[in-house]
Amino acid sequence: MHFTNDEIHHLGRTMLDWYDRHHRTLPWRAEPGDAQDPYRVWLSEIMLQQTTVVTVGPYFAAFLQRWPTVTDLANADLDEVLHAWQGLGYYARARNLHKCAKVVADEYGGRFPDTEEGLLKLPGIGPYTAAAVAAIAFNRHSSPVDGNIERVISRLFALETPLPDVKPEIKEKSAALTPSDRPGDYAQALMDLGATICTPRNPACGICPWQASCEGRKSGIAPELPRKRKKPAKSTRVGYAFWIQREDGKILVRRRPEKGLLGGLYEVPGSDWRAIDAPDDVMLSEAPIKANWTELDGTVGHTFTHFHLDVTILATKISESDAAKLDGSWTTIDGLSEFALPTVMKKIVRHALKYR
Repeated sequence: MHFTNDEIHHLGRTMLDWYDRHHRTLPWRAEPGDAQDPYRVWLSEIMLQQTTVVTVGPYFAAFLQRWPTVTDLANADLDEVLHAWQGLGYYARARNLHKCAKVVADEYGGRFPDTEEGLLKLPGIGPYTAAAVAAIAFNRHSSPVDGNIERVISRLFALETPLPDVKPEIKEKSAALTPSDRPGDYAQALMDLGATICTPRNPACGICPWQASCEGRKSGIAPELPRKRKKPAKSTRVGYAFWIQREDGKILVRRRPEKGLLGGLYEVPGSDWRAIDAPDDVMLSEAPIKANWTELDGTVGHTFTHFHLDVTILATKISESDAAKLDGSWTTIDGLSEFALPTVMKKIVRHALKYR
């Protein structure tokens, strides 16, 4: 299906008129037609990549209060940023957020590049974020496509190829529809339409500004779109966590390597996470110290994007002299809250504390 130039103009005008009347009021968003703050747009887009608008709101406000400009964020300690990020998903995004702020502050004088090409050169900014910031913050003729826009466009054109194979076609058709007038407001309008009307389930087609042109609605398949390929079942991995307590009651935590899953965050020392049939003695050999270990009842389960993890906790108490041989940080139980512990480690801590 193709729209004529007149139809494309009408769709764009209709969408912007709808946005002017029905847009969501969000803490990082200027009113329709007003100039946007690139720092707020960028910060919100990074936060929203894995999380909902409702969840992001308080985090965004806290970040802005603590680091009101990109230069303030650049000057922050990474551990502080990681700690403030807890609950927002992948910590790699927080590390890249901090790196990006440093580059903008140090190499661009605290001003974000105003084109997709320039934004793509910054750490942690991929094609979607570059397009979103370029359009929303700088009103460039860019066409960001998030999950909401994927749904709107796939239904408008009745695209039945499943995700992710249909993504290039969605991107192409979305770009062709983007008006030269107010492309930033237009992008946010599509996001709002997908979030409030063209919802995953039970879309409110009767009040959609594009209902007369929507092929998915006409065909009766709008609620089924976009189609998705069936996901393979997640594998299960296992590992040991070593709960090491000093004579004075302090617990050992250490920072994970910068690269890899949960990179740069703190952990209860542990073995590598392996296939479910991994030998126990191999994992035990990775303990930070030889000791008399007590296996705690039960396991700690946590599901990541691509696998499920089951962790067995081994606990021990060691002398001050043995403790001095270990790398890491010793902290009181209450002091654990000062460390950037990912969710799986918080679960391990809670489980271990049951057996103190």
